[in-house]
Amino acid sequence: MLRAATHWAWPDAIQILEGEAGLERLASFLDTSLADHRYTARVKILLAQDGRLACEKGPAAPVPLSNLFPSWLPVPDAEVAAGDPSKTPVYKIVPDTALTSKSEYTHFKTTERAVYDDARSRAGIQLTDTTEVLVVNKTDGSIMEGSLTTPYFFRNGRWVTPPVPQKFSWESGSGGQDGTTRRWALERGIAIEEAVLADSLVDGEECWISNGVRGFIFGRVSLRPE
Repeated sequence: MLRAATHWAWPDAIQILEGEAGLERLASFLDTSLADHRYTARVKILLAQDGRLACEKGPAAPVPLSNLFPSWLPVPDAEVAAGDPSKTPVYKIVPDTALTSKSEYTHFKTTERAVYDDARSRAGIQLTDTTEVLVVNKTDGSIMEGSLTTPYFFRNGRWVTPPVPQKFSWESGSGGQDGTTRRWALERGIAIEEAVLADSLVDGEECWISNGVRGFIFGRVSLRPE
């Protein structure tokens, strides 16, 4: 949020979040907002241009710790080992049938979600479906991200995820977001950054997707038209 506020030059929002005081202010806001919660919840924090914070929350299904905070992602076709993140349910991962131009709104997480809503609509995805659609970069045909997740693909003996610079750039990066679970995977060496072309995907190949609500989710690429 602070990076986005800085990018769009929102001084009031920057003041609310910057430094240790900003982190403490955000933590205090969350503690107050969730004081009455007694169940597993999904939480969305909203930051307005004038620095106002808002919190949206709702129930969420429990997720194993090995999926929320994995130490590794198992290589494809490996035997199940203790500590592996669960591979159930299995998500169907489909590439979008249209191409998308990257922009500030694909780099930063905002309430402007038309690009992602359109991709989900083209794929016929309902909210409760175990399906994710991959957004494809119009410029080079590379995978940008999922509509709700960060994707990971197994390439040359390692897990890779599309590259994203810390600051928005028209020239570099896939065009997707630098999400929290993505940073978790990169900081711990679970994955590295590497461009993945949509035309390199193989029907049935194993992959993983992740977000802050459900952690790391197993999936298989599907290239078969419905």
